[in-house]
Amino acid sequence: MAARQDAWRIYRESLPILVVSLAGGVFAGSVLGSEGMTAGFERFPGLLLLLPAFLATRGNVYGALGARISSGLHQGMIDPEFSWDRRLVNAVAASFINGIGISVFIGVLSWGILQLLGRESARLVELVGIMLVSGVLTSVTLIFGMLALVFASYEYGLDPDNLIGPIVTTLGDIFGVVFLFVAITVVGVIF
Repeated sequence: MAARQDAWRIYRESLPILVVSLAGGVFAGSVLGSEGMTAGFERFPGLLLLLPAFLATRGNVYGALGARISSGLHQGMIDPEFSWDRRLVNAVAASFINGIGISVFIGVLSWGILQLLGRESARLVELVGIMLVSGVLTSVTLIFGMLALVFASYEYGLDPDNLIGPIVTTLGDIFGVVFLFVAITVVGVIF
């Protein structure tokens, strides 16, 4: 009977987050299909090539951070609060560096692939600039948003392990697309 109760508890905790994730995905899709984004894709050829990798790495990098934080909470190694904790700071710093580094790498790799295939591409500095701006903005937002949600869920007696995946992927998609639009605008003004 305990297994059935555990399964039901996981379901009750996960279902609302999955519904919010669905709504977030629809919102991200509507931003992606907007005139401004379409114009950005036309102005900077190659963005569509890097978009799936950019969004996927948001979930990968910050999902791993969420799992580390959740494990630290369950083991009593991290307190559910924004305080100077060496383990928490190290995990956040490593994720931030990974998130920015992979963003720049995606820009360079996308440009290189387009060059090898002989396809039209935005300049390397433009693709890397877009990835750097959107990478920094999404990294900061995902780190603080994810930490706040994980800490809050833990404080309310919910298991963060049941919530991290949908939370991180939804936040990554929403803010990834929104900040990609911001980055396109910023790089468009600069270059």
